[in-house]
Amino acid sequence: MNISLSESLKSFVEDQIASNGYSTSSEYVRELIRKDRDRQRLRALVLDGAASPKAGMADADYFKRLRNRIREDDRR
Repeated sequence: MNISLSESLKSFVEDQIASNGYSTSSEYVRELIRKDRDRQRLRALVLDGAASPKAGMADADYFKRLRNRIREDDRR
């Protein structure tokens, strides 16, 4: 895959590589894509939660169950 950038964007990418420890522009772009993917997943979760019916009090047990569910999802 090839990407064309204006000189100002190319300069920005080169600055990001130099100042943030990336070894190549490809590494930097991959990181941006991963972050965007994660942001979209989080947004979908927030929207799903906002559209769901009220489930009751969010107490310590609720958050414990939620953390366990997230851990199980990450293992899949």
